[in-house]
Amino acid sequence: MNQSKQRRERSVFPSRHFGACVVGAYLCLTLTLDARSFAEVPQWSKFQNGGQFEAPDQMPTEWSPDRNISWTVDIPGYGQSSPIISGNQIVVTSTSGENKDDYHAISYALDSGKKNWQVDVKNPTPYKNTPMVSRAAPSAIAIDDSFVAFFEGGLLVGISASGEKQWERDLVQDYGPIQARHGLASSLESDGTRIFVWVERSEDPYVLAIDPKSGEILWKSEGVGATSWGSPRVVPVDGGSHLVCSAIGKIIGLDPATGERLWEFDGISNNSSNTPTPVRPGQFLIGASEGRGQTSSGNAAASNGLIQLTQQDNGNWEASFKWQAEKATSSFGSPVVAGETAAIVNRAGVLYRLDLETGEQISVNRTKAGGVWATPIVVGQKIFLFGYKGTTCVISLEDDQQIAENRCWIDDNDKGESPAFGRGSVLYAAAVAGNQWIIRSGDKLYAIQNQ
Repeated sequence: MNQSKQRRERSVFPSRHFGACVVGAYLCLTLTLDARSFAEVPQWSKFQNGGQFEAPDQMPTEWSPDRNISWTVDIPGYGQSSPIISGNQIVVTSTSGENKDDYHAISYALDSGKKNWQVDVKNPTPYKNTPMVSRAAPSAIAIDDSFVAFFEGGLLVGISASGEKQWERDLVQDYGPIQARHGLASSLESDGTRIFVWVERSEDPYVLAIDPKSGEILWKSEGVGATSWGSPRVVPVDGGSHLVCSAIGKIIGLDPATGERLWEFDGISNNSSNTPTPVRPGQFLIGASEGRGQTSSGNAAASNGLIQLTQQDNGNWEASFKWQAEKATSSFGSPVVAGETAAIVNRAGVLYRLDLETGEQISVNRTKAGGVWATPIVVGQKIFLFGYKGTTCVISLEDDQQIAENRCWIDDNDKGESPAFGRGSVLYAAAVAGNQWIIRSGDKLYAIQNQ
């Protein structure tokens, strides 16, 4: 066995194993799912599962419109947010109306797809409903047996597990109009106590910490001051955690308890779309894309890599690249940890794997997934790439060969439609629910389970 393969097979971060609790708000997952009820299924409680992209080995690896899809439901309106899973509920958000007049938060039963409830609210910032702006892009969050939904028009809504609206906060009324290039896409984040809201608008951007039970503002801090369609991420550090926000040309770290800005890093560019992925305490992966921002060197790959947070003798924090990629660039999907490698997928669906310690390129695989907007998910020795046109490629991490190619629906190209920029069927996100995949397109949910 060669050394690179040995590196891939060893665990990088023991707490990533299922059955082990991950630091802070990370989730515990186990492999004993078949004997458990849906109410006991581990949660996928927030966008990207808080940076945890691993799933049980029992996950389906093959499906098609007539195989292993246990149910499909239509979502009212259209949305780009990820499914949020808590107990036997899947919660998604969407918008409808010519000017995104109405926002919706809808719950479906995990075992059947039956609608549990729907909460509708009016958009305080109407804007023409077009594929060129975000459409219910921020993902909701599940916390303490309830949900909080955030809509880019400026609304925060607290919802009970039974679908009762508990509170509503209009950020436009509180802090003024929200204008952002192509709209906001930032999902909600939490450290288990507070929920964090990032409004990176064109003028006077801000970050909020709110009480999930009441919607009360706990603190308000200055935003980054640059364009972003990523989301904030709680990153563990020795002795605590930082709230990290990445926008074109700058990354900042905030104290989750107070909102104090702890550090800034500007040695980066093109980092408009990715959300930081925690690796170990004080380390996170970051991605950047060609053509999204400005680079001084003309090399977008140099802004993909592993960032190290270091506390100095005076107590101040500094951020720096531990390593930078030479060729790998990202798309909308963030880099993920795959064994002892970082997996990065570019805009053409090329999968790069880099040694997590050194950044050395281990392999390159030109997959059939095409553009990948959803972040990949690792299942044992396999990685799933969810192409935005609907093709999911399953790649072996042992030899980097494709072992399956799947679709939930007939290819829109067969009907003469293009899914680019939200036309036709676009695969926006996938989530793990026990041993099921939950896949979300703009207007549908698909549940995939071995049958």
